[in-house]
Amino acid sequence: MEYRVGTGVDAHALEEGVPLVLGGVRLDHPRGLAGHSDGDVIAHALIDALLGAANLGDIGTLFPSGDERWRGSSSLGLLRTAYGEVRTAGWELVNADCVLIGEEPRVGPHREAMAAALAAAVEVVPERIAVRATTTDRLGFTGRGEGLAAQAVALLREREPDR
Repeated sequence: MEYRVGTGVDAHALEEGVPLVLGGVRLDHPRGLAGHSDGDVIAHALIDALLGAANLGDIGTLFPSGDERWRGSSSLGLLRTAYGEVRTAGWELVNADCVLIGEEPRVGPHREAMAAALAAAVEVVPERIAVRATTTDRLGFTGRGEGLAAQAVALLREREPDR
């Protein structure tokens, strides 16, 4: 059985008057992430990790930002679609590790809900998806509160043929 690893990185600026969605969960926060879709950096990083591991390009290949079909889309919907491509290519998710980078909001109270939402989108048990966070000790754009970033790693394995 073959295994593959992919990594994904995403970043978006914080903007007033925009809902904040992270890991598929809408959080009560004064600013949200600017983006063509809902700007969910955690879901976007996971999409890139999955597509990279399956050698299917990246989020911009599948969902070009110039394509109005994707404007305002739920990133969980994009994740579901991307994972469908991964499955069609013969792969399945073993596990994923997602890390939010920013000073706030705190992820701890929402970690389980985020893992559950991401897992539901790719039809795996929540224990297969870790959601964590780190700060940059006030360094860089995330440290200054100008935006948020995320990194994700996904491990895929070859799917067994359907019987």
